[in-house]
Amino acid sequence: MDSALVKRDPEIMHGTLCFTGTRVPVKNLFDYLEGSSSLEGFLEDFPSVSRERAVAVLEAARESLAADAPAA
Repeated sequence: MDSALVKRDPEIMHGTLCFTGTRVPVKNLFDYLEGSSSLEGFLEDFPSVSRERAVAVLEAARESLAADAPAA
């Protein structure tokens, strides 16, 4: 995934994959969406993450999963 979107640094959140320039773990976005919260709820609770960055991470994850999927 693009380092402009996410970064892993052992000095930040014990090396958890975070949105670049924040201390917000990417996992939090997926946890919100998996639960009963929406993207809007995530963005309200983590204002240091822009909508554009959150959507870009979701799109990159989707592309990564699609690339790993077996051909039909």
